Parts: sequence; structure tokens; C-alpha cells
Amino acid sequence: MAATRAYLDYNASAPLIAEARSAMVAALDAANPSSVHSEGRAARRLIEDARRDVARLVNAKPEHVVFTSGATEAASTLLTPDWQMGRGDVRMSHLYVCEADHPCVLGGGRFAAAQVTRIGVDRNGIADLDALTKALAAHDRADGLPLVAIHAANNETGVIQPIGRIAEIVKAARGVLVVDAVQAAGRIPIDMSAGYADYLILSSHKIGGPKGVGAIIAHADLMMPKPLINGGGQEKGHRAGTENLPGIAGFGAAARAALAGLDAMEAVAQCRDEIEAIVRELAPDAEIFGAAAPRLANTTFFAIPGLKAETAQIAFDLAGVALSAGSACSSGKVGPSHVLKAMGYGDSLGALRVSTGHTTGAGEIEAFRAALAAIAARRAGKEQAA
Repeated sequence: MAATRAYLDYNASAPLIAEARSAMVAALDAANPSSVHSEGRAARRLIEDARRDVARLVNAKPEHVVFTSGATEAASTLLTPDWQMGRGDVRMSHLYVCEADHPCVLGGGRFAAAQVTRIGVDRNGIADLDALTKALAAHDRADGLPLVAIHAANNETGVIQPIGRIAEIVKAARGVLVVDAVQAAGRIPIDMSAGYADYLILSSHKIGGPKGVGAIIAHADLMMPKPLINGGGQEKGHRAGTENLPGIAGFGAAARAALAGLDAMEAVAQCRDEIEAIVRELAPDAEIFGAAAPRLANTTFFAIPGLKAETAQIAFDLAGVALSAGSACSSGKVGPSHVLKAMGYGDSLGALRVSTGHTTGAGEIEAFRAALAAIAARRAGKEQAA
């Protein structure tokens, strides 16, 4: 990213940190980590070091980490009716997801549409726990177990779900819980050892690592989904294919930095609060979504009445400020936010997402202020002309 621009789109992708870049470069010449010679064993050590660092980020065991090509592959692997426990098969007969989930979870993975139930959210974006409880109580276990998948923190609003309570509900129903922790990892503490979830989904590039690398992290290794990708037996048979060694090495370095950076979240929250104060000052009629709920320290999702999000995003970009109109995974698709629709805001509302990181400072905030001031002035001029 050019130094003259303000990058405020960390939820789409955090800039690659120097430690990750160095780890990737060092791993580029490494041998195949499945080879048994000295060079292969050295490459294997790089992967196992990264596995350890990614596990530490969420207080899990390294042997329970399975590397994937990203969070979407991780979700597609976990969201399946077909599981294994030892040499036996286990069936998940129904999937329960949240209406505000990321599309890779909301799509249901390898479940048929008839096998997926969507749980609503309230006006603040918090999952309807009563609806989840009732749905799981009505689940017919004769055909298989219930599988629940939900995001820890929303990628658009930053709203944090009550995962502890959700885990209790799922455990009481003898179900299995998959948590999409892509936006939460490195931003809030996650402790897999405390029964936070049965399975986690992580993504490297959201924490300053390279793109194209993710992970499944299991609480235990007694039961795992049948592989999405079969082949040479890498990752203990859970995910075949020669490992993306440079990417995995970069992921490990980013995980180390993210864990160390958890203590700096208070400063990140201060940046968010400054940005929201600017929004309220320059556009008093703006709405900040999820502001009444627990949120990530780095995320603001807001709308200004009468201002199209796509138009405003272009204006910010021309002013040198990079931010999003909703999820970057939907870029190029002009349409309403499914998250806002789930929250009860209808189809016509568009919104802007500002997401910051540890490198966000006074310069980026001032650039945001100047760009929004110009947009607000043009909006006022049009209203007067009308």
C-alpha cells in the first residue's frame, strides 16, 4: 500500500507484516516437507514450528492444527454430514447456521439445502439463542448429530457473539460446534483448552500473514470430518497435497505477532472511537450498526441516510482512503448487505466498513476525516439544491 494512502480495510486483509514476509522468504528454497532426507526434515520443522505458533494463538494443541488453503476450504471441510471417529463413521444429520454468518458458512458446505436451518439475529446482530435452543431441542438424533456453525465476530459489524453461552447450548444438545474465528483471532482472546468450541476456522491474511493459508483447529482429535481433498496423506490424512510451506511459515510468524499484539487492542479501540466520533460529528444522522453490542476493537460499520455505500466508497478511494462497502468477499456485487438484512434493516440500506489495525494512526484518521467532510459537504449541497 502506498504511504500516501490511508488503509482502513483490515477486515478484508491485514497488510503483510515484516515478520511474515521474512519467514516466507526464508522458506522459499526449502525442500518437500514429506521427504525423509535432511533437507525434507528441515522443511518439516518449519511447518511444525508454524503449527505450534498457530496453536498458541488460540491455546490449542499443535497436533490438533490442520493447515488448509484458507478459511473457505476449512469451512467446506468441516461443514459435512460425513465424519469419522477412529475406524467408524459418524453422521451429522443437520446443520444450524446464523443468518449473519460469512457466505462460506451460510452456504452450508457439503450439506444439502434441506439439511440447513438458519438462526436469526436481533437488531444488534446477536444470534437468537432461544431459537437455537428450540431448534436443537427439536433435532431428531435418530438420523445423526446436530452440527452448529457460527462466527465468533462478524466480518461487517464486528459484533462478537456469546460463544461461551452458545457452546453450553450445543453441549447440552449433544451437538458439535464449529466457530468461524477468522475475524476474532488476534483481536480477542480465544482459549480452545476451555471448551470454547469443538472446531475453529482461522485465516492467515486477516492477522497479517499471507493469503491462501488457513487452518482447522480441533479441541480434540477423536472425531474429524471426512477429508475434502484426498491424495498423499499430508496433514495426517485430513488434507492432502504438498503443503504451502512459505505460506504456512508466514502464517506462523503472523500468529506469533498477533498473540503478542493482543495487549495493544485498547489503542486500536481508541482509533475506532475516534473514527466513530468523526462520523457522528460530520453526519449526525448516521447509524453505526451493532454499537450497542460487544464489538471488535477495530471495526465500525455505518450508513448515512441517502448516501449510497458504493458511491461513498469510490469517493473515499479517490480521496486516498481504502475502506469497504460491506464484505470484500462480495466486491463487484452491488447489492444489500445480508448481515444488515438479517438484523432487520431491509434490502435498500448500504453501509461502509472501516476496519483498523496496529499500524493505524493519526494520519489515517485525519485522512478519513477529510474525506468524509468532503462527502458530507457535497451531500449538504445536493440537499440544499433540491
